[in-house]
Amino acid sequence: MSKLEDIEAIKKVKYRYFRCLDTKDWDGIRETLAEDARSAYDGGKYSYDGREAIVQFLKDALGNPKVVSRHHGHHPEIELTSNASARGVWYLEDYVLFRETNVVVRGAAFYHDEYEKIGDRWLIKSTGYERTYEIVEQAGRMDALRTMFDE
Repeated sequence: MSKLEDIEAIKKVKYRYFRCLDTKDWDGIRETLAEDARSAYDGGKYSYDGREAIVQFLKDALGNPKVVSRHHGHHPEIELTSNASARGVWYLEDYVLFRETNVVVRGAAFYHDEYEKIGDRWLIKSTGYERTYEIVEQAGRMDALRTMFDE
């Protein structure tokens, strides 16, 4: 695999991480993380060691079908540090709707990741973000909101 192919594969694993997060695909999230992955979300406020602990945290935070999220990762800066390791910085924009309380959280952050190549697959070894801003506000009624999680 060329360096450009490796970088593209790393981008794809992070894109998949965001998609699986917003679609509540916990098995898909699990497949993006190394078994011994680490996380430090919100400047380390939510830190976990191990794939299962990270997945459980995400599931507890966003698994309720009344919680709807949008996570966009932009402007990836990927640096290969060896044939089997890399690091990256991503600009995050997120938007989370809590339908039961009509609360909206939106903000931005910079993700700092480390990746490792196991066999022919790139996985997230370490992930976490530092907020640049966060707005938490009471929204109007969300009666008109329809989502993929509605029955």
